This record gives sequence, structure tokens and C-alpha cells, in this order.
Amino acid sequence: MVPIVFVYEHPHLYTPIDRKPKDVEWRDLRRVRNVVTNGRVSVVVDVWDEDWSKLRYVLLEGTADVLESGAERDRAIELLEAKYPQYRELSLEGCPVIRVNVERRVDWKAQ
Repeated sequence: MVPIVFVYEHPHLYTPIDRKPKDVEWRDLRRVRNVVTNGRVSVVVDVWDEDWSKLRYVLLEGTADVLESGAERDRAIELLEAKYPQYRELSLEGCPVIRVNVERRVDWKAQ
């Protein structure tokens, strides 16, 4: 389990391998190795609230791959930079992006 930042543009979720400090080269990150060797992924987006009646989540399941270049990677970078102002300081230029091809979605909310 790895916390991520992401953007969703139907039917894909994108998450960057950004320039934040890492202990290993990006290709050796466990999440990247898992994508390359297995390809099956699950992403949970949750909403937490002290009022448990407001709890909810979305579970996305599918396959993933790594985009190192190309128009789709560039579009994902544009979306990520628009959503997260932090990337104005920590540029995503040249960074790879994990693309999740969403095959299944499960929504849940407290009753």
C-alpha cells in the first residue's frame, strides 16, 4: 500500500513518479516493479470524517503500466500540475507516470 497523488480522466487514473527524494532509482521502486511484473492494481480513494455517517470510498481495480514519454504522458502531467500547485515548484517534466486502466469501480458510503 502506497499513498499517492492522482488525477482521473475517464477511463484512466494517473499518478506520477515525481522528483521527491527516494532511496532507489525510480525503476527500482516497489510500486513500479509490481506494475511491471504483475500489472494488476487497486486504488482506494477515501473520505474520512469524524462524523462516521459521512465516511465513503471508491475502490478502482484494473491494470497498470508506466508511461515514460508521449502525448498521453504529457496530458497526464498537465492534469497533475493543474490539480497540485506543489508541482509548480517540483516540476514533473521528464517524470514517468503510472497509468491505471480502470476496469472495475466499487463505491461505498456510510448509511
